[in-house]
This record gives sequence, C-alpha cells and structure tokens, in this order.
Amino acid sequence: MIKQLILVGLGGGVGSMMRFLVSKIPFAQGSFPWATFAVNIVGSFLIGILIGLSVRHQILNADMKLLLVTGFCGGFTTFSAFSAENVHLYQSGNYFSLAFYILLSIVAGFAAVLSGLILGK
Repeated sequence: MIKQLILVGLGGGVGSMMRFLVSKIPFAQGSFPWATFAVNIVGSFLIGILIGLSVRHQILNADMKLLLVTGFCGGFTTFSAFSAENVHLYQSGNYFSLAFYILLSIVAGFAAVLSGLILGK
C-alpha cells in the first residue's frame, strides 16, 4: 500500500506542477478559463490513450497505471477548479460563457477520452 501511495503521489505531484505551468502560458490569461479547459481536455485525451494502451496491448502494469492514470492525470486535470470557475462565471453574470464552458468541456472531454481509447487500441 505504501508503494502505491508513493506512485500516486509522485504522479500527482508532477501532474499538478504541469497544470500550474500551463496556467502561466500567455494564452491562458483572460476572462475565459482556457488553461483549465486545456488541461482537462488534454488530460482526458491522455487518460483515454493510457487506458486504451493498457487494455489492448497490456503495456502498462498496475504500478504504471497508478503513476500515470491515477497520479499524473488526476493531478494534471482539475475538476474542482472547473467547478469553481463555473461558480465565478455564474456569480459575475457571464451566463453565456458559463453555458458554453460547461457544454464545451463535457462534449470535448467525452470526445477526447473516446479518441484516446480508439487511438490507444
């Protein structure tokens, strides 16, 4: 169990640092939360690829899945920030951006995971 916690923690730490770096990219600044959107979609695509590779080709053992899927992808993507940003959009009266962000994130995230699964298989 300790080894598993360490793997998840290491992957999550690196994923969180990568998410932070993405938030510092100039495109990520502005009124629309592009950085969170980008990491959630890229992370969704990546998790799809990793799961697809794991299922089809058995490339990832259980430890690698913990490190990369649970740890890295879990630390890189950020649903909590997504939710908080939606509350901010709601509270500031940006209802169109709120609806657009929610819909686009769900549809694009679903498509990214599905594409990753297909590509990984």
